[in-house]
Amino acid sequence: MRNANVEGLLTKLLGPEKIEFLFSTLNFPSVLMDWEDGTVTRAELAQAMNMALFEDLLERSPNGRTYTNDAIAKGDSVHFDHGALRTVRWPDNGALPPGEGAFTRILRPLGFRLNGRYPLDKLGMTGRAYVHEDAPDEIAQFFLSELHPERFSKEFQAVVTNVVGSSRDPLTPLAVSQLSELERDGSLPLETAQELLPVIVGAFARQHDIPSEADYEALLQESAEMAWIATEGNAFNHATDRVADVFALSDEEKAKGRPMKPEVERSRSGRIFQTAYRADTVNREFKARDGKTVTRAVPGSFYEFITRKRAFDQVTRSWKMDLRFDAGNATGIFKMTANAAK
Repeated sequence: MRNANVEGLLTKLLGPEKIEFLFSTLNFPSVLMDWEDGTVTRAELAQAMNMALFEDLLERSPNGRTYTNDAIAKGDSVHFDHGALRTVRWPDNGALPPGEGAFTRILRPLGFRLNGRYPLDKLGMTGRAYVHEDAPDEIAQFFLSELHPERFSKEFQAVVTNVVGSSRDPLTPLAVSQLSELERDGSLPLETAQELLPVIVGAFARQHDIPSEADYEALLQESAEMAWIATEGNAFNHATDRVADVFALSDEEKAKGRPMKPEVERSRSGRIFQTAYRADTVNREFKARDGKTVTRAVPGSFYEFITRKRAFDQVTRSWKMDLRFDAGNATGIFKMTANAAK
């Protein structure tokens, strides 16, 4: 039985064909098997948003789409573990709030809470994980990272301002008020949630103008991650399937000739294991030096795989899935968009 509120939210946004695909593909939180028609809870809205963002990722990652189709053809499903996105913590960010603040104002009303901070010093970034309070193991998490331009050269900082200074704020005043109501009450009328969903989904995109080719090349000299943000903005960097054995999956995908990461990343705790496809190549427009618009191939988004082991919780005296991340793993996974950069 499907949750009528989640289906109602997604039908208006995506249409019936994509709805069928998503419901038949993704795990569905057990907490959402009970609902009140016409009143959308924060967990229902969070799940609908995550499902829409997963579909958007597959639209931009042919390798991810192929993997997902293969899994469904075999009778398997996808346990959507987390999605990742990149932000820039910089004051000259146009109308968009700097860094992760552009998204915590969405995630917190939806029921997500901070669940860990991960320094990504080799990349000049900081990552933070946000887990859903109502269903932490079943509603996909967010790995939200910030790039720190002040850790790079003055020339780099000036280029960052050139690129992100034109950013628009995707949240309308009405959406801000609706999120405030959701945070206060924990729910919204269905019609209000239907108005809000496309706005918050639209926040996961590039909000600044087309970058110049010269700026892109300058960013690429110091940070492949910032160069990626220049073309892709705040779109999902990757989405992740939680699988039972990521090592076996890696071997299977390599045998198929898929563009897999050479090695599986292993956390220091020994409980988190991750690998990924290399980023799909996408064509993006740039402003050329002569003022014309040119197109070039750049790294886009990618699809990731994770295996999580359980940890013994000393407070509850029970075994629980380890929902944390690892800074070393994240640094290695982020390089999936650097290898194709040129």
